[in-house]
Amino acid sequence: MAIDLGAESCRVSLLRWHHDSPQIRVIHRFANGPLRREKTLLWNIKGIVQGISEGLCHCAETATEGIASIGVDGWAVDYVRLADDGRALGDPRCYRDERTIEAERQVHQLISPRDLYEFTGIQFLRFNTLYQLYADQQEGIGPHFRWINLPEYILFCLGARRVAEYTNSTHTQLVDLKTGDWSRQIFDCTGLDLSAAPQIVESGSIVGGLRGALAELPAFQSTLLIAPACHDTASAIAGIPTEGDDWAFISSGTWSLVGTVLDKPCTTDEALDKNFTNLGGVGKKICFLKNLNGMWLLQQCLESWNQQGHRWSIPELVQACSALKAPTTHFDVDDPDLLLPSDMPEKIRTQLERKHAVNPLSNGNVVLETANLIFHSLAKRYAEVLQDIAAITGKSIRKLYIVGGGSRNTLLNRLTAEQTGLGVILGPAESSTIGNFAVQLATLDGDWKPSVGVSACAVSTWARALADSCASAREEVSAEAMA
Repeated sequence: MAIDLGAESCRVSLLRWHHDSPQIRVIHRFANGPLRREKTLLWNIKGIVQGISEGLCHCAETATEGIASIGVDGWAVDYVRLADDGRALGDPRCYRDERTIEAERQVHQLISPRDLYEFTGIQFLRFNTLYQLYADQQEGIGPHFRWINLPEYILFCLGARRVAEYTNSTHTQLVDLKTGDWSRQIFDCTGLDLSAAPQIVESGSIVGGLRGALAELPAFQSTLLIAPACHDTASAIAGIPTEGDDWAFISSGTWSLVGTVLDKPCTTDEALDKNFTNLGGVGKKICFLKNLNGMWLLQQCLESWNQQGHRWSIPELVQACSALKAPTTHFDVDDPDLLLPSDMPEKIRTQLERKHAVNPLSNGNVVLETANLIFHSLAKRYAEVLQDIAAITGKSIRKLYIVGGGSRNTLLNRLTAEQTGLGVILGPAESSTIGNFAVQLATLDGDWKPSVGVSACAVSTWARALADSCASAREEVSAEAMA
């Protein structure tokens, strides 16, 4: 089973074998999203656990032959604080909460950005776990309270020991790039308690067996809990069925993760200047990438437009904008103000007026023109980042894999191909789930090694074997989404 946590929806998928052919089926999917309580943004952790439990029960009813293992992947940086008895101290904060704006500034007074980048190789994003933990401390939460990132917390709830999987731990901005373990220097400089951090384990580690009431179901009698690439981006990249060294990727969804895979970190002055990150990948590879705003921009616009009575869906906007001409201007998709929720159309309009003194979208259908501007601005930014990657790494990039939900956006894919000049290959929309399954299969096949976890080669082999099974899963997701 693969559990994939998403900031807008979570899904539970089942991989079964029929006449030696793998079949992936989405068994359960449920909505997710942050809750605003007064001035804070929180995740409904009880609701997430309940939704996953329902999915587990449905899987047990379906796979009566028995379930070998469960893996969990999801978004990075957010975490749950634990009481001494292991219970969650409360709903975890959402990474979009504004409290980290000041926390980031204060951390950089304690340890310089240059030193932080040299230690970790991680790009500066104000919601990294480092700044969140520091914000906790400023709010009076004792640094001794143990914490665990969200995907690993779900495994913990199912019976696993408390761990931090390697790919997910690197996104905290607390891991030493050279040792692959927690950086004592960063913990000491910021006053954080190293003993509160979980033990880091390699991708594909078996971290326990299913326990609790669910373990009494016949299908779960001998189910193992596996930490795959718990960071969903690392899972998505592991799910790309390719070889060679001439390709880059865009993991396209709420965020756009634009990058390539390296054997070693790249922390040059140019990489720092362009704010690239060196995230851990499967098999100790490095996912050299940059976080960009993605379909979050359009999703937030849709919320505002719907409140105004404009009833559009993303597929309808994609189709309508396909007939429009290219806009005469673009906007900065990475403007920090656009990372915060609320009235996205107004924020885009304000940026345009700062740039042009007048609003260039004021004379036509503002909804369609704004959506068209978003698609074109994203594609332009993708091209800029890919050019930077080639210049910084020295790679000759010829192919671009687009995976994730955004791979269904035919207009954005076409614009990206036009802007980049690369051969665009559409990978599976469910790439995170495929990568999750591929890591589990590599572990169960005996490929796991203590020093590196599962090998990237073995995982890629399994990803290719699973790629053809995505069509049925895609059809089920679409049908469920329409329902």
